[in-house]
Amino acid sequence: MSEGKLEKLKLIAYSDPEFSEKVADGEFSTLLNPEKYAYQYKIEQNEDQAPGTSAAPIKFNKKLPEELDLEFLFDRTGIVKGKEKAEDGIIDDIEHFKKVVLNYNGEEHKPNYVMISWGSLLFKGSLVEMTVEFKLFRPDGTPLRAVAKAKFKGFVEDDLRMAKENRSSPDLTHYRIVKAGDNLPLMTQKIYGDPKYYLEVARVNNMVNFRDLKPGQAIYFPPIEKQGSPSN
Repeated sequence: MSEGKLEKLKLIAYSDPEFSEKVADGEFSTLLNPEKYAYQYKIEQNEDQAPGTSAAPIKFNKKLPEELDLEFLFDRTGIVKGKEKAEDGIIDDIEHFKKVVLNYNGEEHKPNYVMISWGSLLFKGSLVEMTVEFKLFRPDGTPLRAVAKAKFKGFVEDDLRMAKENRSSPDLTHYRIVKAGDNLPLMTQKIYGDPKYYLEVARVNNMVNFRDLKPGQAIYFPPIEKQGSPSN
């Protein structure tokens, strides 16, 4: 990112958990970038105790998906450049935002998967809670300004989640986020020191076409000692 260049926080909606199928008209850029955002990290613990005992040690169970809190401003008062007054005020803007983060995917029967990016922030998840507070109105009641407070829960693919939670394996860092220009043999070379295992990695990740990697895609690289011989 060039220094001084204004980048807007962006949300992109996807219909699939692999984040490969974008939702039509499913992009939203913030009117103004947030002043802050907050991550929440939670740990689930087992607090069971045997009958007849007075206390039991609390044991770690698993790390729960991360949560991200964000606020979004909507304004059609005319004071923000590029968002002049509109007949319906902010109604259309909020409906578009809801289409991206709230509308239910017909096949999945759940809200869209959403990728949120801004600077070093890259978050994959889905909306779990949102409150829209309307703050300014025309005399006829048309809303001109509102703030949406949204909470998103992080999403991690099953293979990646199991790898992170596999406490018997020391190889918990063998997952990578695909960057522009990456290819699977090269990534396999960097992980294992040998590119020949790329077909096995593709199989573990259920890849139909290992050549079609998407930036932002998470790939799990299993511990080398657990792999069989790669196919030719």
